[in-house]
Amino acid sequence: MPAELMLPEMGLEPMGGGSLREIQFREALREAMSEEMRRDDRIFLMGEEVAQYNGAYKVSQGMLDEFGPQRIIDSPISENGFAGLAVGAAMYGLRPIIEFMSWSFSLVAADQILNNVPKMLYMSGGQWGCPVVFRGNDGAGGQLGSTHSWCVEGLYANVPGVKIVIPSNPYDAKGLLKTAIRDDDPTFFLESERMLGDKGHVGAGEYTIPFGKAALRRQGSDCTVVSFGRPVNFCIDAADELKKEGIHVDVLDMRTIRPLDIDSILDSIKKTGRIVVVDQCWPFASVASEVVTQVCERGFDYLDHQPLRVNTEDVPTPYAKNLEALYLPHKGKIMAAVKSSLGRL
Repeated sequence: MPAELMLPEMGLEPMGGGSLREIQFREALREAMSEEMRRDDRIFLMGEEVAQYNGAYKVSQGMLDEFGPQRIIDSPISENGFAGLAVGAAMYGLRPIIEFMSWSFSLVAADQILNNVPKMLYMSGGQWGCPVVFRGNDGAGGQLGSTHSWCVEGLYANVPGVKIVIPSNPYDAKGLLKTAIRDDDPTFFLESERMLGDKGHVGAGEYTIPFGKAALRRQGSDCTVVSFGRPVNFCIDAADELKKEGIHVDVLDMRTIRPLDIDSILDSIKKTGRIVVVDQCWPFASVASEVVTQVCERGFDYLDHQPLRVNTEDVPTPYAKNLEALYLPHKGKIMAAVKSSLGRL
C-alpha cells in the first residue's frame, strides 16, 4: 500500500523530519544539497551559473560562500562537456550533482547521460558505477516556447539503469533529493520552474523518502487518479471539487516513475475499479501509456471501465499564455475524465 504521507495543507500530518517550517520548493532543494555536502565531502555541484550568480533560479543561493569554488562550480554553456565530466568524476569516486538549467538542454548531453551513465556499471562488469544526480527544470516553464518546454520523462524513462524522480511539493523535494544523492545509481531529478516558489511544510531535521513508494494524497472509493510532479496538485484540486459533487477519488502521487510503485496503483484499483492517469508528457509512448499497460497486464479483472489518460495535447508546446494553459493537464480535464469513467458526463 502507498504511504499515507499527507502534508498539513493536504489533509494529514507528515511523517519524519522533526519540526516543520514553511519554506519554498527551491529552499527545500538547497537544504537537501547542503546537508548532504556537509555529510560527505565527495559531493559537489556543477552547472551554469550555480556559483557566482547563486543559481539561475536561486536554488544554490549562498552555497558558494559555504562550500567554496572547488565544490560549487560554474560551468561553460556546454551540457555535453560538464555531463561528461560528471561521468569521469563519478567513476573516480566522487558524487556529482549536475544542474541543467532546463532539462530541454539535456538533449545536448544525450550521449553522456543516456549512452554512458546508465550503462557504465553493466558494461564494466560491476567495477564502476555512475552515482550522479542530474537535476533541473522539466516541462513548460511559462511561455518559454517549444524548445524550452520539454517533459523528458516519457523519453528518458525508456532507458534502463537510471532512476527518475519527480517531486510534487517541497517536503518530498528535500527527502527525495537526499535519497538520490546517497543512491549508488544515477538519478534524474526533475523539478518544475513553475513550482520553485511554492511554499510547503518541510521538516527541519534529517529525513529521506524511499524510491518506489507512492503517497496517497486524497482518499476515495469511486476512482483512482494517478499522477506525478506538478500535475499532482491539479489532481488534488480536482478531487476537492469532485468531492462537492459526491465523487470521492484516490489521488496517488507516484513520486518516482523509475522505479514505479505499480503495486499501490493495483491496490487502489481493487477498491475503485477505475483509473485516470494524469501525465504532463505527450500521450504517445508516455509514462501514462506505461502505467495503463501495466494495469491492463496485471489488474484487468479489477477494472469496471477502460483506463483513461489525461496528457498534454499532442502538439509542440505553444508560446501563447492561453494556448499553453489549454495544452497542459488541468483541473477541468481531470474532472471530466473521472466523470467519464463513472458514466456521469
